[in-house]
Amino acid sequence: MERSSVENKYKWKIEDIFASDEEWENYFKETEKYLDFKHYEGTLTSAENVAKMFRAQEEASIRIERLHLYAHMRHDEDSRASEYTSMQSRSMSLYVQFSSAISFVDPELTALPAEILQSFATDKRLSDYDYYFRQLIRGKEHILSANEEKILAMGGEVYSQFHEIFGMIDNADIKLGCVTDADGNEIPLTHGMYGVILHGEDRELRKKAFEAYYDAYISLKNTIAATYFGNVKKDVFLSRARNYSSCLERALDGEDVNVVVYKNLLDSVDASLPSMHRYIRDRKKIMKLDEQHMYDIYAPLVSDAEMKLSYEEACDLVVRGLAPLGKDYQALLQKGFSEGWVDVMETTGKRSGAYSTGIFGLHPYVLLNYQPTTHDVFTIAHEMGHSLHTYFSNQNQPYAKADYRIFVAEVASTVNEVLLLKYVLSTTEDVNLKKYLLAYYLDTIRTTLHRQTMFAEFEYVAHDMVEKGEALTSDNLSAAYLKLNEKYYGDGIVHDWQIAHEWSRIPHFYTSFYVYKYSTGIISAISIASRILKEGESAVRDYKAFLSSGGSDSPVELLKIAGVDLTERKAFDTAMREFDDTLKEFETLNGIEN
Repeated sequence: MERSSVENKYKWKIEDIFASDEEWENYFKETEKYLDFKHYEGTLTSAENVAKMFRAQEEASIRIERLHLYAHMRHDEDSRASEYTSMQSRSMSLYVQFSSAISFVDPELTALPAEILQSFATDKRLSDYDYYFRQLIRGKEHILSANEEKILAMGGEVYSQFHEIFGMIDNADIKLGCVTDADGNEIPLTHGMYGVILHGEDRELRKKAFEAYYDAYISLKNTIAATYFGNVKKDVFLSRARNYSSCLERALDGEDVNVVVYKNLLDSVDASLPSMHRYIRDRKKIMKLDEQHMYDIYAPLVSDAEMKLSYEEACDLVVRGLAPLGKDYQALLQKGFSEGWVDVMETTGKRSGAYSTGIFGLHPYVLLNYQPTTHDVFTIAHEMGHSLHTYFSNQNQPYAKADYRIFVAEVASTVNEVLLLKYVLSTTEDVNLKKYLLAYYLDTIRTTLHRQTMFAEFEYVAHDMVEKGEALTSDNLSAAYLKLNEKYYGDGIVHDWQIAHEWSRIPHFYTSFYVYKYSTGIISAISIASRILKEGESAVRDYKAFLSSGGSDSPVELLKIAGVDLTERKAFDTAMREFDDTLKEFETLNGIEN
């Protein structure tokens, strides 16, 4: 389908950003005038001068974000349109100029005595930046001398090389080969196709794909191990250079998260693993397998359970399902659906998948490629969760505090999914759909919570080995990974020897200590949704206060507003109990006894 044949009601109103490309061009030329900050250099010693600089910085930043969003969205409408690729590149060049122009700000402010920074943090003229200044003060002990900082900065491109090397291996050099299906058709393996096959019903094809896929990584295991070892050594070097006690402490400090959160995650998931092992055994029973292998773990347990709804019907269901969040939240959903926030239809050249985006001072936008499937119904709820988090933050915070951290980015989207799932489960009489949704929920928790925590524990183990002076090799990395796989999946599955090498194919390991945020995100969301359904209005009020808090404080502190304290075990235990309760309901519906 070509975009020109889609009704306007199914397209986002991009003209709310700029009415035309010509208007974008004029705005671009005007914005270039906002990038001169030289007259501020050397003046950031008074609150008055700092306030003036920040106002100018905000104005330039908002303008550049507006330019980039328009070009980015136009490009995603049809990637074949080269003019929007060019406009994207030009807006990014503008951002690079801006970043360079203000690069003096942080070093100049950080060099000031703590008492002056403290006075800035309490000055009314700089109230929008109080958290920023608290962060500067907190980080001063890890800031080195000017010459030392310059030397570390010069190594920036070197530090990123390990990620880039793995990217070249993973996307360009690796040969995944082909597999043959039951009809004799030869299927070229790609990362995407591997996922499709693993989620399919053809078991023999899953086995072939699994073996071929891992053969490719195993053939490069020593090169990949050396690359990952280099990445971890880089982390150790930077952590010691900046006076951190560990790589974990340095990584979490960047988002103002206490190390106790990470340790709570590992401990709580470890304690809950018997339920995970039981679910793995349940999958084996339902699939009627003599032996369950790692290539069986994503196969569907329930077939023919799609909610085949039109887009309008799906939107109505989402609105009804999110009724616990209040009529004002439902009204905002309706507003988004009816006033051009959402680009709905799959068209030729359009970017695949789904996302939510936006800029300060304007409503958010959502890209979909809607199909009448159960997954896509939940995608609507998920992306609108992101959008309304952005909406509430932008409405209630100044620009400097509106952007929330990645640590909490998946909370609102997952709260919506959980509430919608609970609603459908409570209202449908379709037993097959109930089985499907319960399995969907269990697998979501398994993959987003348990699996990502296993990854997080592997990272913790690997960094600890290097911090203690041990080299990383393909052999000891695979041994550590296999031990964790056996711990997390239990005795209901065959731990195929190839799975020991799974560490070698995970790109996120090159952004160290990132994956745990997926786990803490779903834990927080489950805890919030549970509280909303139990306590009602008071919990909803607290949740909306959290949605409205943007990035005004540490993400861990902001979650406390919604009743989630990740420095304690309660929220973790709530999520683990949710998995256990869902598993019991799933077993009852499927007639499984344990």
